[in-house]
Amino acid sequence: MTPWSERLGALDALFLDLEDRSAHMHVGALTLFEGTPPPYRDFLKLIESKLPYVPRYRQRLMFVPFSQGRPVWIDESDFDLEFHVRHTALPSPGGLAELKKLAGRLLSQRLDRDKPLWEMWLVEGLAQGGFAIVSKSHHCMIDGVSGVDLAAILLDPEASDAPPPPPEPWNPRPAPTVAELLVTSMKEQIAHPLKFAKEAIEGSSGGSVGDARKLLKDLVSNVKPLLGLAQMGLAPPTSLNVPIGPHRKFECVDFSLSEVKQVRAGLGGTVNDVILASVAGALRTFLTRRGETLGPDLRVMVPVSVRPESQHGALGNQVSAMFCPLPVADADPASRLRKVREAMKGLKESGQVMGAQALSRLGDFAPPTILAQAARLQSVTRMFNVVVTNVPGPQFPLYLLGRRMKAAYPQVPLAAMQAVGVALLSYDGNIGVGLLGDADQAKDLPELAHDLRAAMNELLAAAGAHVTVELSQPAPKITIPEPASPPQTASATPPAGTNSNGTAH
Repeated sequence: MTPWSERLGALDALFLDLEDRSAHMHVGALTLFEGTPPPYRDFLKLIESKLPYVPRYRQRLMFVPFSQGRPVWIDESDFDLEFHVRHTALPSPGGLAELKKLAGRLLSQRLDRDKPLWEMWLVEGLAQGGFAIVSKSHHCMIDGVSGVDLAAILLDPEASDAPPPPPEPWNPRPAPTVAELLVTSMKEQIAHPLKFAKEAIEGSSGGSVGDARKLLKDLVSNVKPLLGLAQMGLAPPTSLNVPIGPHRKFECVDFSLSEVKQVRAGLGGTVNDVILASVAGALRTFLTRRGETLGPDLRVMVPVSVRPESQHGALGNQVSAMFCPLPVADADPASRLRKVREAMKGLKESGQVMGAQALSRLGDFAPPTILAQAARLQSVTRMFNVVVTNVPGPQFPLYLLGRRMKAAYPQVPLAAMQAVGVALLSYDGNIGVGLLGDADQAKDLPELAHDLRAAMNELLAAAGAHVTVELSQPAPKITIPEPASPPQTASATPPAGTNSNGTAH
């Protein structure tokens, strides 16, 4: 049989290069379910039946000797499902505090690069009933809206306890030898830039514009936003942007889509604008409590999907980013939202997203050693203060082996010098907010969760809405709302990846 391998794209490889012993580049989620936990063996059978739909989950990395090329995917010849799918229970009393502590501990552990880069934990022993799943996958495998995440395809739009179909036979393809991989990689390094130059000058065969010419055209047409990115400078210094360790804390917050829409109706903007304004208000309170002086606007990186509809469900990362100012010094919640709305509108009109995408695509033509150096350079710069990613999900209930999913709280990885990350996933009328923090530099992460809830209430009050959440408690009380009835025309589209790094609403 012919050896098989598939080269990582430049952006996928960058997520590998960004990772070190402290900055883990996996994305993940904590999801809550109703009902009795499924037997572990039934859970394994379900996952095994779905693996043919997500081939990356039975593939591992093979690295090119002497870094003479980006790594490749190869089939794992000794795949062990039980290594990746594990079973555990909370210690007594089994409350949300114990669940969040477990999630933080699991998300602290770097994925083994000698294995397929994912793990999933079935968690029992919840005092409130039901069960939980903690999942994580390396960002080099998938972005937030690709729709091929294992956690997504496990879920069904209807409650059914029918047993999963028997698994299909798994026949891994042989991998290339180390020598073959080295020779192929060196040939590609020589041939690829020459092909790029030839296409750029002549166009591709058939008279159509080649990929290289299109990339050059995109770069030229986006010169202004690219210059804006280059001139952006460093983000302001804060206690959020300090060296971090490998250990994590995890917190959860709930918003309802209805209250976000109330703010939007009263004050204007998009759902994502309201989210960013609430983050600005929360960070204002949080940093003030830490004794920091609020000066220039902070800068938030907002990942944006650039995946075309024709490639929905394709593997690999297709994301760009916008860098939006956060007006934390502004005491007026309505004014904060107005400033965020105007800034986001200007960024969209400026073409910053497409300029950043074109710039990232140049990595496909750069030697891997240069990309690795660029990743290391990122770890000592401060281009942004915090990441806020917002992934839209389905607005009807989903089920796992007949058990309804109540809520999902995603996790975005912390890069070097980033002590806090914010990820959101909308599902069935609720927005689950996952806060990930460095265990040492963000010990007060529960207070930030409370600040985020309070900031949303400020926006509701400013919009003339009725504030329904009491603020007398020192920490947020996470409640799971009852789901709305599914629409009659609802499709079976799974959530767009709890491995969030997705588009804004």
